Amino acid sequence: GAVLDRDHLARMTFGDHNLERDVLQLFDRQAELLLGRMRVCEPAAVVTLAHTLKGSAVGIGAGRVACAAESAELVASRAPLECSRAIDLLAQAVNEARAHIAAILRTH
Repeated sequence: GAVLDRDHLARMTFGDHNLERDVLQLFDRQAELLLGRMRVCEPAAVVTLAHTLKGSAVGIGAGRVACAAESAELVASRAPLECSRAIDLLAQAVNEARAHIAAILRTH
């Protein structure tokens, strides 16, 4: 699927470009923060952080991030030793989404 579902985002922000920009900036900062925390905390905490990120990703229509976050959430709870690999994959999805967001914000 698309990195970012722009139609979903437009519905969530009622077509308000200022709100869309705020929501994207918020997600951008939150994703960076949560990912940073995931890299240094215990798998049990990764479960919670990944769940939070999944919710935010669903909210803005970042499907790939949502899927990767869900995967990290499951791996952290079921196979803690594989946690860092799942976080790496999540980081790839987040970086892709953040690059996409940066491009959108430049055009706003």
